Amino acid sequence: MKTIKPLIAALLAVAAGACSQKASVQLDTVKAERGELTETVTATGTVESVTQVDVGTQVTGIIDKLYADYNSIVQKGELIAEIEKTLLESDLRSAEANVESARLTYEYNLTNYKRDKALHDKQLISDYEFQTTEKDYNVSKAAYDKAQADKVRAAKNLNYAEIYSPIDGIVISREVEVGQTVVSSMNVANLYTIADLDNMQVIGDVDEADIGRVKVGQRVTFSVDAYPDDLFEGSVTQVRLNPTTESNVVTYEVVVNASNPDHKLIPGLTANLTIYVMSERDVLLLPAKAFTFEPQDFPDAKNLPVAGDPVPASSLGEGKRAIWVVDGNRLVNTVISTGASNGIQTVVLSGISDGATVATGYQEMAAGGGDAPQSSPFAPQPPKRNKK
Repeated sequence: MKTIKPLIAALLAVAAGACSQKASVQLDTVKAERGELTETVTATGTVESVTQVDVGTQVTGIIDKLYADYNSIVQKGELIAEIEKTLLESDLRSAEANVESARLTYEYNLTNYKRDKALHDKQLISDYEFQTTEKDYNVSKAAYDKAQADKVRAAKNLNYAEIYSPIDGIVISREVEVGQTVVSSMNVANLYTIADLDNMQVIGDVDEADIGRVKVGQRVTFSVDAYPDDLFEGSVTQVRLNPTTESNVVTYEVVVNASNPDHKLIPGLTANLTIYVMSERDVLLLPAKAFTFEPQDFPDAKNLPVAGDPVPASSLGEGKRAIWVVDGNRLVNTVISTGASNGIQTVVLSGISDGATVATGYQEMAAGGGDAPQSSPFAPQPPKRNKK
């Protein structure tokens, strides 16, 4: 007991000394500086080419030659495939022969018609004979016209045996092999898919809670997993109003254009989009806590600026806020005009100049200048580890 009493007395003395130390108070400030104010909406989407064409054929036949393969760069009007032409050439020759036969029949009946018409006008032949001649003439004329149309179709089908690229681009898909038969029916037989990789777009899915803030022309940045260190840029070109509902989540498609000179972006990549629904550059900014600061009285604190009189509430209207500006050893309540805000920072339109010092709060410092809290001698201590 004699040993414990002096120990308790010593601990009480230490605690009393610690409690008697006076804490100091420091004023937190921030400088009004220029910067960029942004507010963003995030979304995911899929990279697509702006122009992508399925190249097919309108005639039935066997693939004879292929001049393009996967990743081939093709130009508009370039020959990329041929279908075997033997049957198509035969159809054209047959159509030409039919035209010649129909022409001869037509010219023969035309001569008869002119002769019988002259005789009928002089009432040298009966109406029946003239009508028969006129009918033969009209039938032969129709047959001649049909034969000419068949020839045009046969010639066109022969031209379709040569398939040309409709656009400048890159072959991203080839659906046929040499020797394969393609059948033209109601659906055009697809041979290639050609995409223009110079101009890409991202179809992003934006949540219904954010779609109201997305507008055409807004700046967009996005990344893809294939190039995690690259940041691509684009802009909103279309906001589609047709909703998509999946698992009770409603989203809307937003189209973002993106130039692709290096051809890094390829169709099908997943993109992580950041849409800048608000972006103001080179504006004077203040943090939100500058508008909630209120001066307090610390009688024992030294070197704190003295707060002046607050501005009357009548001077605060729409777009007006009051802040406390540090002017030497004084706090001056100042009215400023504010603009847009993203909840973290607010644009200052007028009222203070660049570099103005604005109070944001107080910070209590422990005695001795440190800001770490002091420990109590009565607090339980963690168990000590056994040293090996």
